[in-house]
Amino acid sequence: MTTPTTYPCPQCQKPTSWSDNPNRPFCSERCKLIDLGAWADESYRVATDDTPFSDELPKA
Repeated sequence: MTTPTTYPCPQCQKPTSWSDNPNRPFCSERCKLIDLGAWADESYRVATDDTPFSDELPKA
């Protein structure tokens, strides 16, 4: 019997199995909800040099 492949949980880095895991890629419901909360709180952001559509704004 082969050992199931494990991957690190994106939230806590704990090794977790992909197969038979209803919370994948997370290790638990807790890590899944922490990640969802970070998205809802807008904690995940993409860095930019300027605001979107800044070239369409009138110059002051």
